[in-house]
Amino acid sequence: MQDADPKPAAADHGPLPHDLGACHALILEQVRAIVAGEQSRDELRLEVDELKAYIERLLHQLYGRRRERSSCDPQQQMLHFGDDPAAADAISEAAAEAEKMIQEYTVRREVRKQRAEPRQEKFPAHFPRVEEVVEPPAEKRTCPEHGPKQFIGYDAVETLEFERPKLWVRVKKYAKYVCPRQGGCGVTQAERPTGLVEGNRYGTSVAAEAITNKYAYHLPLYREQDLFAGTGWTPTRSTLMNLLSASALVLQPLVEHLRRRLLASGGLGCDDTHVTLIVPPVAPPAEAGNPRSQRMHEVLQAAIDKGQPSVTARMWGYRSFELPINVFDFTVSWHREGPEEMLREYAGLLMADCYSGFEGIELRLDARIVRAACWAHARRKVFEMRNNYPQPASVLLAMIRELYDIEDRAKGMRAEDRLALRQHESRPVLTRIHQYLESASIRDALPQSALAKATGYLGNHWELLQRYTTDARFPIDNNDVEQLMKQVALGRKNWLFVGSVAGGQRAALLMTIVSSAIRNDLDVSVYVKDVLDQLLAGSTDYESLCPHVWKLSHPGAIRSYRVEERRDAVDRKRLRRARRRFHRRL
Repeated sequence: MQDADPKPAAADHGPLPHDLGACHALILEQVRAIVAGEQSRDELRLEVDELKAYIERLLHQLYGRRRERSSCDPQQQMLHFGDDPAAADAISEAAAEAEKMIQEYTVRREVRKQRAEPRQEKFPAHFPRVEEVVEPPAEKRTCPEHGPKQFIGYDAVETLEFERPKLWVRVKKYAKYVCPRQGGCGVTQAERPTGLVEGNRYGTSVAAEAITNKYAYHLPLYREQDLFAGTGWTPTRSTLMNLLSASALVLQPLVEHLRRRLLASGGLGCDDTHVTLIVPPVAPPAEAGNPRSQRMHEVLQAAIDKGQPSVTARMWGYRSFELPINVFDFTVSWHREGPEEMLREYAGLLMADCYSGFEGIELRLDARIVRAACWAHARRKVFEMRNNYPQPASVLLAMIRELYDIEDRAKGMRAEDRLALRQHESRPVLTRIHQYLESASIRDALPQSALAKATGYLGNHWELLQRYTTDARFPIDNNDVEQLMKQVALGRKNWLFVGSVAGGQRAALLMTIVSSAIRNDLDVSVYVKDVLDQLLAGSTDYESLCPHVWKLSHPGAIRSYRVEERRDAVDRKRLRRARRRFHRRL
């Protein structure tokens, strides 16, 4: 059988036009389709890369390290910022100052080693000693050749032992006096002091321990039960909660004083984090003229109507720049009523993230607040895009690191010297960052890409990011306040949720006392007990009870080892940065 003639290849794709112009049109149409397909493929590939980066970022938030430090390869070449003589002079000055700092820290470390007291093998003398004499066996105390051996002394071996804390009951017997056979005169007794709870059944030392365990050591009440049970007394959770509530009521005037002192300090940082709030069966009524109360009612009533078991509330932290005071505030939602009410009478500097609510607060308060943005937030945006856009991320991170190196040298300076250093060295670096953000490679980035989002964050808040160079009181970032939020986060992982609005407000009040004591390196339990004792005794000298004032008259309650640890950590960080600046010149 003879095979049929094969069909032309064009028949598989339909008839081709014979006209030359039609062929050209078909070819152009196919070229456009191919170009559109390639563009669509590139966009999809970029979208896949963005989604992969987003998933990686989420996994890093859950399981990765929190630190944003990137390794510095010694073979990595330094960025060249042109032949600007001012930049070259600034680098030379920074390197010379770094070399001087390295020498100073080296000498200081050697002096500390020489002045350090020799290690004490004995335990503190105030520890009670329980002596136990250990005699050798009788047969070894007699020599077969020379008879009984002579006693010449002891070898003392000290072993530290631990015994659980002991509870004890103080019994006060109030003497009673009456007139014989004169019932109308009544009974005479000494006046009884005000107790923390009804009947004065629990002393302030028990309450101070419960407060410290919950808000300094982040223990929920059921774990506190176990600790107290080890002493032989097992309180109920309601008993511990009553102690916390009673203590909060006593401490409230002091917390109000701390709040006033914070707002009068003229410079503070603010941040917030979430806490879970259990929705009550009935929403609290809204108070007329109280925006916070009205917002609370709206949020909780909406949750009740939807049948939600809980809502995401917020814990706000405020940290003074100069005064060692921290203040916490609780709100039922992430809304401006919280900071707006807190800052209603405030006039001064505010370092915060770029939450849009702060901009409205700034406008409504007639510009009494001068706000600055946080460079740590900006750096984090750039750090998160480094996998998809390594080249621009490296350039920006290098320049931001230069800003931090300058700021490291500014620490410890007087305000006017710090401002002069920022104006002389930080401003040119900021100018280079802004010029890089305006370059074509940055401006042409896709709107939804990580590069556009990160650089857009920098550009949108550029004025606020530069503001720290115009006022020496501003820090470069808000990291100290972000560290403050860890106190909330650690507790949240343990006690999980807040049971009521009153519980959230009580937690904010007690955390204000505990956090301020920790910031001043105090023994929290000792401080809280003494403050409770003085307030119950009727003291209204709240200034003397502020932790930074109280510590001056109670040096024994200062955790000096914390001061030394922090000093050594700062020295190591500054030495590491000084070495990097010095090697940059080589």
